[in-house]
Amino acid sequence: MPQLPEDIIDRLTAMERRIQQLSTAVNSRPALNRVAGGGVEITDGGWLHVLPASGDSAVFSVGAGGLARPWLAMLPPQDTTVTRWPQTTATAWTTIAVSHNPLWQPSMRLRVQSGASSGATGSVRVLVGGAQWGDTVAAGSDFDRTAAVTDDLAASLGSLLRVEIQAQVTSTSGTVYAQPQLMYGCGA
Repeated sequence: MPQLPEDIIDRLTAMERRIQQLSTAVNSRPALNRVAGGGVEITDGGWLHVLPASGDSAVFSVGAGGLARPWLAMLPPQDTTVTRWPQTTATAWTTIAVSHNPLWQPSMRLRVQSGASSGATGSVRVLVGGAQWGDTVAAGSDFDRTAAVTDDLAASLGSLLRVEIQAQVTSTSGTVYAQPQLMYGCGA
């Protein structure tokens, strides 16, 4: 065998060592199937499960067929004749409309139109879970708010959320009306 310079043998030995290190690193690195922050793109029939910190059942799951939702409630068309809206002639706060909704998002948007009979004045407010949610508005003004309805969605998820519309007459007589026009849950 011809004599090779020592530096070539040393270089070959070093290359063999480096190839072995790379081979070991490739075969021993953890699977790249977790994201602790940032985004993710899934293609070719992949899937995604989002689990809570406890590791219990999936909070959110998407398969190759897309996001499946058993139903998304939509508010039906509402009566536009103010005198047929929920109403009160009481001078004390009175619940004139109420709904119970499963809680799936931490926040809600609610828009309520209100009115008063000729010469009357009054106020309208909204209660969520028995507590006032947002500011009181004068009858004839719209209540329009997007805000949190729970501080702990994980503890409340799927529970029934009670939403009340209350009204009161502030003049000596008359009627105050209020009609929800838009209501949906949202992430923020």
